Amino acid sequence: MERVLVTGAAGFLGSHLCERFIKEGFRVEAMDNLITGDLNNLSALMDHPNFSFHKHDVTEFINIEGDLDHILHFASPASPIDYLKIPIQTLKVGSLGIHNCLGLAKDKGARVTIASTSEIYGDPEVHPQHEEYFGHVNTIGPRGVYDEAKRFQESITMAYHRYHGLETRIVRIFNTYGPRMRLNDGRVLPAFIGQALRGEDLTVFGTGSQTRSFCYVDDLIEGIYRLHFSDETRPVNIGNPDEITIGDFAEEIIALTGTDQQVVYRDLPENDPKQRQPDITRAKAVLGWKPTVDRAEGLQRTYAYFKTLTKEELYKSEHKDFTDFRKN
Repeated sequence: MERVLVTGAAGFLGSHLCERFIKEGFRVEAMDNLITGDLNNLSALMDHPNFSFHKHDVTEFINIEGDLDHILHFASPASPIDYLKIPIQTLKVGSLGIHNCLGLAKDKGARVTIASTSEIYGDPEVHPQHEEYFGHVNTIGPRGVYDEAKRFQESITMAYHRYHGLETRIVRIFNTYGPRMRLNDGRVLPAFIGQALRGEDLTVFGTGSQTRSFCYVDDLIEGIYRLHFSDETRPVNIGNPDEITIGDFAEEIIALTGTDQQVVYRDLPENDPKQRQPDITRAKAVLGWKPTVDRAEGLQRTYAYFKTLTKEELYKSEHKDFTDFRKN
């Protein structure tokens, strides 16, 4: 039985990856320091004989006894609320964390897939965004801690691939949604649904003309799985190219939830990207992949999940206390 290490395993995407690899017959070693992850996301796997959880910070030396065949490095704060509150930890997991994972992979002879992001394109001057575009990023802006951590992560991964011959894969993840998103993580979809469920007006930043493209989590996991077992070493965009303005998306959420809230407008955060749409030509060509879940169906599934949350969870305004992590 092949073994796979998933870092950031208690997060939104990490937990879905763990489930997929268990389903495919792998032994899964799940690792998370729980700074933004939640063990509840892994509750269905905790008693599985092929699953183990390790509470560990990947910015510290990683020790996994025995053979290890695969590593998927998904540890990182991923929402603006998180990485603006813990900027240094965000930079560390994208530098020290990936260095430790690559060193472990070199020692074990494991294949590595790293979670990069559409944010490496910054506020793009090319639309839609293709993998050959180098991006337009403000390195010293507030969002730079996340953008540059991911860009460095790609650079060191390719250095290990070229210098050490390590088997590496890079997935550039565009906006993804689905069950297990944190309701109060600051991203637009859970923010809108949470506001609708609480009877609050929906907050749109800027004019609402900025665009996003939303990919359902099942489609994303399928793309990542195919990429990991492909021969493609170049970065690959995985996302849904079905683009929508945030203003129109707010109206979709109001229609979905059957509420009568209004849309209110606030100032656009600094360096917030105006457009976000993946060019998935490479994914189609080399992976035979494209999204299959349309937004209407995906939103129904996601809304059904959020409706199961308790009243306490629904009205919880602060999802994490980062006090113990800020000293690092």
